[in-house]
Amino acid sequence: MSFPPFPQLAHTYSIVAFDSDAQELGVAVQSHYFSTGSAVPWLKPGVGAVATQSYVEIGYGPLGLELMQAGKSAQQALDSLLVSDPLRERRQVAMVDMEGNVAVHTGSQCIAAAGHRTGKHYSVQANLMARDTVWDAMAVAFEAAEGDLASRMLAALEAAEAEGGDIRGRQSAALVVIDARPTGQPWNARRFDLRVDDHGEPLVELRRLLTVRRAYLQWNAAGAMLANGEVTAATVQAAKEAFAAAPDLMPENVEGVFWFACALANAGRVDDALPYFRRVYALQPVWRELVPRLAAVERLPTDRDVLRAIQNA
Repeated sequence: MSFPPFPQLAHTYSIVAFDSDAQELGVAVQSHYFSTGSAVPWLKPGVGAVATQSYVEIGYGPLGLELMQAGKSAQQALDSLLVSDPLRERRQVAMVDMEGNVAVHTGSQCIAAAGHRTGKHYSVQANLMARDTVWDAMAVAFEAAEGDLASRMLAALEAAEAEGGDIRGRQSAALVVIDARPTGQPWNARRFDLRVDDHGEPLVELRRLLTVRRAYLQWNAAGAMLANGEVTAATVQAAKEAFAAAPDLMPENVEGVFWFACALANAGRVDDALPYFRRVYALQPVWRELVPRLAAVERLPTDRDVLRAIQNA
């Protein structure tokens, strides 16, 4: 591994974690540094996750994953990279593998307050913090939090900020969660891939983005229920309930409502679809213009009476 003389700076706090029950790998990070999400988190299905920070050597990410994919444990992979790094005492790196093994290194020249704490299948680490209690607060919050891995990792970040966080303040954040199972299609594995590159309150914005992403995932799931096989009254009701369970982004974002209405119409449930179309048009009438355009490419029924009913809902 070749090391540049002036490594990228990403003094920060982060968490790497593996949820063995849900089979998810995750990294979440916040820093007073531009676009920390472009440097710190590295993940690969069936392999593991890495957070590389402090005086960042980005190579710890892809090379750490490469070593774990070759059969090394998280600790063996980290040790292999540290031994050849002349600036290892400036690095802070954490790794977790598919067995839940965790390895972490906080170099003696990381800027105080700096340290880390590990637990079952996770590690939290921080440097250049206002207080040396940040990483313990992160661990406590992560272990106490409920919900999926994304929610629990965000709770850890928020606990770090509540404890004082980065002594310089805040600027960027990122949260990545992937399906840990190897499918041969890693491009389909990312469940959450959220970045806030430059913001006055990056964690507040990250939580908002997480809510938006959950809405889109739930919208997609509800629509998918109407796309396959026979669509019965029970199917329609289940899809409506699934759609209603999504975070409500109205009136800022009517997209989910519109496409769910289209899914109902395409399933032959035009009467069920019309109230959803009305909700969209009441807030943003311009969406009416999409109806004939979608019909032209067979994304809506082509029957004129049906289209008239949809456009005039």
